[in-house]
Amino acid sequence: MNYFQAIVLGFLQGLGEFLPISSSAHLAVAPFLFNWHYQGLQYDVMLHLGTLVAIIAYFWKDWIKIISEGILRPQEKAGRFLWYVLLATIPGALAGYLLEDKAETIFREPYIIASSLIFFSVFIFLADRKARNQKGLESLTLIEVLLIGLAQSLAILPGASRSGMTIMMALFLGYRRQAAARFSFLLATPLIVGAALLEIPKISLSQVSGPFVAGFLSATVFGFLSIKFLLLLLKSRNLTPFIIYRLGLAAIILLKYFL
Repeated sequence: MNYFQAIVLGFLQGLGEFLPISSSAHLAVAPFLFNWHYQGLQYDVMLHLGTLVAIIAYFWKDWIKIISEGILRPQEKAGRFLWYVLLATIPGALAGYLLEDKAETIFREPYIIASSLIFFSVFIFLADRKARNQKGLESLTLIEVLLIGLAQSLAILPGASRSGMTIMMALFLGYRRQAAARFSFLLATPLIVGAALLEIPKISLSQVSGPFVAGFLSATVFGFLSIKFLLLLLKSRNLTPFIIYRLGLAAIILLKYFL
């Protein structure tokens, strides 16, 4: 793998992790579309570490407040938010643990990825069109948190998109687009931390080359920018551009696969 490929894959991971377009789909499809050699799980882990740094860098002040209130005032509404986030993480963590092998094999088939991009785009579209934009994160209830967590677990399928599924469910529940995106990002933090702790031991230091570092830095920078971009965009816009992109990508994958 050369530096160009590393930076492109980091770019795709950084944008795909936080925009509702599926980073896992892009990492799986890029080698298929460009005839690149798949670098394997270790490189994917390196890219995920980049997005972990990005999300912590963006939300570190929020997390200090969330953790302190969760520990010092767990019985109050603000203090419960920490435990809500951790609770909502459980379904996604279980899905990742139980279906990890399939996620690395069967689920990475191009036609399955294209089908997921199309199928879940329908539900993102419906949620976006029915969005009432009424509630902020202070309105979260235990049942809603569990529903959003279950939606996040669908992201084990490349093409679903972790952020897409969590934002979709939050919109169905009546939350404002920006609030839905913010909760999606906060919800991603413990999940990415957990995945990183499990996968870091699998990284061999002998494989941490220049391109690996370039991919890590690319994922960090573009991950940070994508968080900032989506939160700003959803102040006044809907998810239509991402739905169009998902459908376009699915069409390209299917054309490449069948022709």
